Amino acid sequence: MKFLDQAKIYVKAGDGGAGCVSFRREKFIEFGGPNGGDGGRGGDVVIECVQGLNTLIDFRFQQHFKAKIGEHGMGKDRHGANGPPIALRVPPGTQVFDEDGETLIADLTEPGQRFVLCKGGNGGFGNAYFKTSTNQAPRHANPGLPGEERWVWLRLKLIADAGLVGLPNAGKSTFLATVTAAKPKIADYPFTTLHPGLGVVRVDGREMVLADIPGLIEGAHEGHGLGDRFLGHIERCRVLLHLVEGTSEHAGKAYKTVREELEAYGEGLAEKPEIVALSKVDALSPELLKEQVARLKRAAKRAPIVLSSASGQGVDDALRALFAVVEEARQEEAQADAPALEAGWRP
Repeated sequence: MKFLDQAKIYVKAGDGGAGCVSFRREKFIEFGGPNGGDGGRGGDVVIECVQGLNTLIDFRFQQHFKAKIGEHGMGKDRHGANGPPIALRVPPGTQVFDEDGETLIADLTEPGQRFVLCKGGNGGFGNAYFKTSTNQAPRHANPGLPGEERWVWLRLKLIADAGLVGLPNAGKSTFLATVTAAKPKIADYPFTTLHPGLGVVRVDGREMVLADIPGLIEGAHEGHGLGDRFLGHIERCRVLLHLVEGTSEHAGKAYKTVREELEAYGEGLAEKPEIVALSKVDALSPELLKEQVARLKRAAKRAPIVLSSASGQGVDDALRALFAVVEEARQEEAQADAPALEAGWRP
């Protein structure tokens, strides 16, 4: 299934049904009076967050969504039926922006969340509504009100506990394939990964979701390479695993290049907890390995994890370091939510 993380769609709620002009006509009833019913309300357009989806591909080939109109009123005081709402199903992590692409309308992060994008129009009143002591035979009714309509942008930001960052060919996809059941494309040329990928990591009876995004190059925030469009998928991560290729010319410079792009992107990525690892060390001689570790340590101001996804060296150390940060963040979130839960709890 093709990955799609952005879509522009048009949504329109249903128009309200028109009221009816009708009079009671029965034998032996000389002055029956008005009995026109009201029109039904138009259907709403609702966006709903559901489990089991991880792409916006459903909006690739259909961009227009219109709810049904309300039924018109009828004689004998029969009101029209309301139009049924339509629900747009999106994966967790979907953000809804206005047509300008900047105004946030809704942020759906939990399955079951619903938000009304467009409200249906109210139905019109039938002539029975306008009956008064001085106007006992009104011959007019209201038309239904039009439903709301708008263009919106849907943008998906994957929800993962940890994210992988690094230059192209740093070994991110190989690491993801090693520690999860995901099967990303792996090759010996840059930009093998063209779309973000997700995988579930299980270590010591614990689980977390790991996200892999396409590699960054110098100037990515200006659109170079694949740009920084996919950095949005790691905005929600609790920790980043920064992989630096050991076979690169200078590990310290490679590390600084990615850090500069993260800082240029903003959105708090540069402040996130970071685990630094030197990858592909199985291809290095002992002398070069020692030199690259020293370079990376000076640049990152911390001792990096020496890692090789091919041989398994350092993989468990990296995962345990990630789990330590993720578990701490989960505990802090649980403590922050505890007062609210206690306040809403009733015996």
